[in-house]
Amino acid sequence: MKPIFITATNTDAGKTHTTLQLIEEFSKLGLKPVVYKPIETGVKDTPSDAKELLKKAQSVNANLDSLTPYDITSYTFTLPASPYVAKGKKEIDISKLKSDFEKLSLLGDIVLIEGAGGLMTPITKELKMIDLISIFDAHALLITSSHLGSINDTLLSMEALQNRQLSFDWCVNVFNDVQTFDFVTKPYYDKEFPTWWSVENGLATFTKEYVNKQI
Repeated sequence: MKPIFITATNTDAGKTHTTLQLIEEFSKLGLKPVVYKPIETGVKDTPSDAKELLKKAQSVNANLDSLTPYDITSYTFTLPASPYVAKGKKEIDISKLKSDFEKLSLLGDIVLIEGAGGLMTPITKELKMIDLISIFDAHALLITSSHLGSINDTLLSMEALQNRQLSFDWCVNVFNDVQTFDFVTKPYYDKEFPTWWSVENGLATFTKEYVNKQI
């Protein structure tokens, strides 16, 4: 099944939160999801995002039981910054990313790939996070936040995906400015994107429709 690349308008928009729920929803449909976090920064002892993702995936996919968080993360760096900065003088090898992804894809029915930061987060001089979507031949799920200013971030991210001719869906993770979202941001989405949905109320439908499209 075509993998899904979970990306966002920026850091802390809810990628891990959403991916954890995707694991659960796909498992409810009888699938064995696999998780992959190509690059994680801000790692001191154990990659926390990868650890959380793997624990959840192991609960529904026994093929992952022998793995550690480092088995689902190709590169980890201590500095909490973009991979370009966090890697220092170290190199990030695209062939390793591809190889690790291919190995993990054999362990289940669908690979959920969680990016780092936003779409234009730099990885190397030539590579940005958005490029990984094509490298893994994935469908993108764009997570947008709900705070004031998120409309701009959402539209810019959508434009970047469209310019690359990448297939994608998008949804809002309503967790910031919950009290103001309904009258600051939601009216625009209701008018311009009447079928928009949120992580909280649309993820189950998304997973069902996604599976049906793959059959």
